Amino acid sequence: MNALFSAGSDPGGHGLTAALYELGLLVSDLGRSVDFYERAFGYRFAPDGEAMLGVGPRRRLRLVPSPDGRLGPSHVGFAVTDESQLDTLGERLAVAGVAHRAIDRVGYRPGALAFADPDGNAMIFGLADAADIAPGPDALPGHLQHAVFSSTDIEAMLSFYRDVVGFGLSDAVVNDEGLLTTFFAHCSQEHHSLAVFRAGQNRFDHHCYEAGDWGLIRDWGDRFASLHIPIKWGPGRHGPGNNLFLFIHDPDDYWLEISAELELLEPGRTVGVWPHAERTLNSWGIAYLRK
Repeated sequence: MNALFSAGSDPGGHGLTAALYELGLLVSDLGRSVDFYERAFGYRFAPDGEAMLGVGPRRRLRLVPSPDGRLGPSHVGFAVTDESQLDTLGERLAVAGVAHRAIDRVGYRPGALAFADPDGNAMIFGLADAADIAPGPDALPGHLQHAVFSSTDIEAMLSFYRDVVGFGLSDAVVNDEGLLTTFFAHCSQEHHSLAVFRAGQNRFDHHCYEAGDWGLIRDWGDRFASLHIPIKWGPGRHGPGNNLFLFIHDPDDYWLEISAELELLEPGRTVGVWPHAERTLNSWGIAYLRK
């Protein structure tokens, strides 16, 4: 078994307590994407420099015009619980020799930390400085819950997020040779706020909204149907995290997940090890195994 993940059996990680707070996405057509996320997710957008910043009940999305047609996240932002968390993260980054800087960003208190992970994904960790908005009459519950990447060097990504940033490892997926193919990492009681798949290229995989219960999965499905947005995968149930899910695409074919009933970690829970198989990703049926 790969010692990189078998050694880390404590789901408490290294003390990081945070939550996925906002996501920045590069988009090919700003107006088209704003319209989609307003209608489908109830975001309320306002200009933020060259971008548009959308806010909703427990969700924030910054849509950035792509300057060269490249797609992917412009940044992934987490909110920590207090100043000591930010200080500790800064110290850990410095000890590991990871370049980082303090930035001023709308929605964060001054001093948020910006850095890149081993694959070059831009990350922001800071203290939230924006009140949640009241949900509109047609806004469905679903807080921004996790972001997922595919990577050609999943071992480096696990080492970075667990041993430097301080995420805890919840579950690992391994193939028949014992090679790590996926890891799910947490920074709160929720099973994962970050996951990484092994693949042939470094890319953004998807982001997820946690609705809370199965009845709300139905309501999200009905909402998408009313807008003629087809379900691309699901409903189904993941093995790691035990959550129900459905997936759609946005106008740039970004994968978007609606999840419900994600596992809440109990003290003393050990890292789960799952086989690289369709039933791990979807115990109800077909699954998309990353390549």
